Amino acid sequence: MTRQVVSVLPDESVFDAARLMLEKKISGLPVVDDKGNLIGVVTEGDFLRRAEIGTKRQRPRWVEFFMGPGRLADEYVRFSGRKIRDVMTHDVRAVAPDAPLSDVVRLMERHNIKRVPVVEGSKMVGIVTRANLLHAMASFVHEVAPPRAEDTAIREQLIAQLATQPWAPVTAVDITVRDGVVQLSGAITDERQREALRVAAENIPGVKKVEDYITWVEPVSGFYVEARET
Repeated sequence: MTRQVVSVLPDESVFDAARLMLEKKISGLPVVDDKGNLIGVVTEGDFLRRAEIGTKRQRPRWVEFFMGPGRLADEYVRFSGRKIRDVMTHDVRAVAPDAPLSDVVRLMERHNIKRVPVVEGSKMVGIVTRANLLHAMASFVHEVAPPRAEDTAIREQLIAQLATQPWAPVTAVDITVRDGVVQLSGAITDERQREALRVAAENIPGVKKVEDYITWVEPVSGFYVEARET
């Protein structure tokens, strides 16, 4: 993990945060209070929809009617707020210093995030980014065993099977096979696709188990339901 973490305070300007990210060539910043407690995170994604650059989301009136004034008010604050506290994500996925690396990777996959803060209690002591994982992989590149031929065959058969199905979100779902266990991650727009993907995987010879880490995203509102525990 990276121990020297660049962070910001919640009352700082969003413009200062954007400049800092550009200067440091990073895509996100942890947000801490004056005691160093982790309270949120702000990323480049928080600046995609901004009133200043004319990218505020436009919806038909009938969609806004069903969203209700509360959600519309929340969006207004995120699109137009000048303080980091207005745009930051409050629900931060973090790990303890002794957490297994597999837990970090799973958080990144399930929540589609690029960095995971490391905390002791509520104090941030470091951060693990995708770049850290790449460096770790590079250092062990000659020691990593190649995938089993059986696992490769299972994955290829499943991909080929899904390619023939009109309902299958082939490009939106990632498939990993390890020791006969199929792990499905990514996003779907219809919950019924989840069970169909499971059945397709279970029908491949050699599959021992199917683990579901897929997130369902409602295509109109953007509402999402995280992957279910397996």
